[in-house]
Parts: sequence; structure tokens; C-alpha cells
Amino acid sequence: MSGTPRFLTLADVAEVLNTSQAQVYALVRRGDLPAIKIGGRGQWRVEAQQLEDYIQRMYAEARTFVEDHPFAEAESDAEIPAD
Repeated sequence: MSGTPRFLTLADVAEVLNTSQAQVYALVRRGDLPAIKIGGRGQWRVEAQQLEDYIQRMYAEARTFVEDHPFAEAESDAEIPAD
């Protein structure tokens, strides 16, 4: 067995994403981050590969956003007269 666990707690996911457990729970409840509920107390677990897939999707969404909303610095530089 490898050193990385297959399933992560919401606290583990929050640490990886550097966010709160409440935010991770919201991602799970919205269906943005696939997870399973286990045990009698219904504790949530996120498979490590699902987390990695989520991260890759967020990178793709960010790339699309940047492409669709170019940074306007180049345009504003063109308006500044050269000395």
C-alpha cells in the first residue's frame, strides 16, 4: 500500500485546498466535489483521485476565464504617451 491514503476526510481536503471544512462541505453538498458517506454517523470521505480531478477542473475553468476576460494592462499601456 502506498503512503497516500485513498480516502480523505473533509478536514484533510480543506488542508490541501487551504480553505475551511465548511467550504469543502459546501463543495460536496453542491456536487462539485464527489464524495461518499460512510459509517453509522455518515462521515464524508473524498477519494484522493476525485480531489485531484476537481483541482484539474478548477485549473481548466480558470484558464477559460482568463482567456474570456483578458487582462487590460496592455490596453492601458498603449494609452500612456511615451516620453
